[in-house]
Amino acid sequence: MSNQKILIIGGGIGGFATATALKQQGFDVTLIERHNDMHSSIYGVGIIQPINALRALDAIGCAQPCIDAGFPANAWGAMYDVDGNFLRDIHGTPIESTDLPPMNGVTRPILHQILTDKAIEVGVEVRYNTTFDDLVENDDSVTVHFADGSTEDFDLVVGADGVRSSVRRYVLDAVLSPEYIGQSAYRVNIPLLPEIDRILLQEGPEGMAGFVAIGKDLAYFFYNAEMERNQRPKDNELRSSLLKHLEPFGGLTGRIRDEFIPEDADIVLRPEEAMIAPAPWHKGRIVLMGDSVHAVPPHLGQGAAQAIEDGVVLAETLKKHDDYTAAFEEYTERRYERCKLIVETCVNIGKWERGLLPDFDNVAATAHVLKVMAQPL
Repeated sequence: MSNQKILIIGGGIGGFATATALKQQGFDVTLIERHNDMHSSIYGVGIIQPINALRALDAIGCAQPCIDAGFPANAWGAMYDVDGNFLRDIHGTPIESTDLPPMNGVTRPILHQILTDKAIEVGVEVRYNTTFDDLVENDDSVTVHFADGSTEDFDLVVGADGVRSSVRRYVLDAVLSPEYIGQSAYRVNIPLLPEIDRILLQEGPEGMAGFVAIGKDLAYFFYNAEMERNQRPKDNELRSSLLKHLEPFGGLTGRIRDEFIPEDADIVLRPEEAMIAPAPWHKGRIVLMGDSVHAVPPHLGQGAAQAIEDGVVLAETLKKHDDYTAAFEEYTERRYERCKLIVETCVNIGKWERGLLPDFDNVAATAHVLKVMAQPL
């Protein structure tokens, strides 16, 4: 299948990666994004790029720019106790025939810029400030009714519009929404200290603190806090609430608490959600990808990775098959169990951090996921 006209709804990481992958396979690709521009659609602080994410990015020509702009680590991570004493290394799994690092960290704005530039370079048509009202499937096309009153026919439609997907209702009978897992993540940028040469995790009595390098002189600090969703502190209370959570910590977390979270710190607090939509992820000429079908908690740094992998696999299967149904079936088959493993493992890590799975081995679980992710797509 080639020369098909494909619409991608959603200009996030997965949407732009998919657009580039499809265009490189010879498809006519249009991407629409409801925000006014790239910068207004970016949320969060930094992105962890495990080796499998870098492999997928390499397939569309974006891995090296990310590595050049980010922080390629020589190892995946390490665990420390609440006082800062070393506990265990967390080894990554190399991918044969590549020299990619175990992990790269990069800021979200830089990653979005790299993906946007690549999509435009290969010829993707990008329309910002654009939404749709309805999708009507015909025998040989999907008529898209845009919010401005115009209509346009496409051969295929890809829903890459996130956890609150508007496309999902056209594919899945069930009314799905992500489930809050009982944790929310504080994140704040900090200077890159010499110790932060991989993902560092520091286990506290009620939550997990951690550090990720995302540039040559920049890192971010995070803390996964147990809280009811309706107990979120007000914006002007974020700093005091975070400092309260960090009181028990010594070691590097204690130093960050005391020296690098000033009064005017720009602190982000996001709820952690999980969802794995039942297969199939397609209906007729419409297919779903990314957070619209697998909302991944942040514990393994795999949310963006899985969305990028979705795009690469979807482009491969559509190029391979003359029949879009066969392509969508292979795409779902290759992606479902992989994404399900990650979502379920992250949920279990979150439960362990909350003291609900005391016998759970988070290091072994992480190592298992990294080993599976290193396997071919």
